[in-house]
Amino acid sequence: MDKPLSSILGAAVRIARVRAGLTQEDVAERIGMASEVYGRMERGQMLPRVENLRRLCLVLNVAPQELLGLEAMGLGKVDSPREEAKPRPDDTADMRRLVRRLRRLNPTQVKLLSLVAGAMLSKGKPAKGRKRASSAQRELE
Repeated sequence: MDKPLSSILGAAVRIARVRAGLTQEDVAERIGMASEVYGRMERGQMLPRVENLRRLCLVLNVAPQELLGLEAMGLGKVDSPREEAKPRPDDTADMRRLVRRLRRLNPTQVKLLSLVAGAMLSKGKPAKGRKRASSAQRELE
């Protein structure tokens, strides 16, 4: 085998990610890795830790043998029972982008956003939510 393992793994991860319809940011977020670091791994510039390799296999729904290039060599042909990845109805690109942005907010911003969302949802309902909102607003001050 002429190619280094990092290149083999990077190419296999990229193929699996594209097949799953995910962005680099999506995968990085789901395995708990910075997107810049994930990009380096996908470009074959680094190898993941074992824990991250395991998470990659779960997120991308691929066997480790496939990511490590063992199946291409005729090794590691193992039928492992894997649960099929079922897309959630709310797992759209817009929803994933919103969640990434929400995770960057500080606690005060999250409280304020929660107040705004609560006000939007309670529009047209009895004013009982207003008392709660005003006390939450006092907490922010």
